[in-house]
Amino acid sequence: MVAVMSTSQRSVTAVCVVHAIKPGHFHDTAIDKRPRSGPTSVDEVGLDGDEHVDGSHGGRDGAVYVYADEDAEYFARQLGRPLAPGSFGENVRTSGLDVSGARLGERWRIGEVVLEVCKPRTPCANLSQHVGVSDFHRDFHRSGRVGALCRVLHPGALTPGDTVLIETSPHHRVTVADFSAGIDADAARELLASGVSLAKEVRAKARRIAARDRPVSSTG
Repeated sequence: MVAVMSTSQRSVTAVCVVHAIKPGHFHDTAIDKRPRSGPTSVDEVGLDGDEHVDGSHGGRDGAVYVYADEDAEYFARQLGRPLAPGSFGENVRTSGLDVSGARLGERWRIGEVVLEVCKPRTPCANLSQHVGVSDFHRDFHRSGRVGALCRVLHPGALTPGDTVLIETSPHHRVTVADFSAGIDADAARELLASGVSLAKEVRAKARRIAARDRPVSSTG
């Protein structure tokens, strides 16, 4: 990885935790998250006061979901209404940080907390139901503006207004949006060879992609 250590007006707009468990499309969902004022402690399994109903969400490689103001504003323009922090089920809303354009394995320091970008958000019908727009989750996915699920490398507290520092960025070229859209075999091999500690499902998918187009060695 290469050190970046630049702030460039990057900050936390809001820190959100679950407000209520609600019936979802197929099962109950904790997607209804609302901003919390003041510091919120975070450890390897997520934010204090947050929870995950569906076992496919959360876990250490998806402990904190980060979404950008800029991406939220894109959808606000599409829908013709504001989308407040928490509207996408995110834990952290940021300003000035290209969340979906971050490389897998990029590390962000927010106060004493260090997050590592692990994988893109994979939206389901619960997002459409929460936003109140049929099939919104499909448009969300197609846009590439999916936000980043992160692991917590160093616990601490997150507070609205905190500065976000890009601490390190890996040498490979695969971003959150790229991986969400689908990468080719060359990019998959580059990702696998990068030395980044990949989430289990990311590594498995990259291996499948790389194996599809494996170079055939020629013999003289």
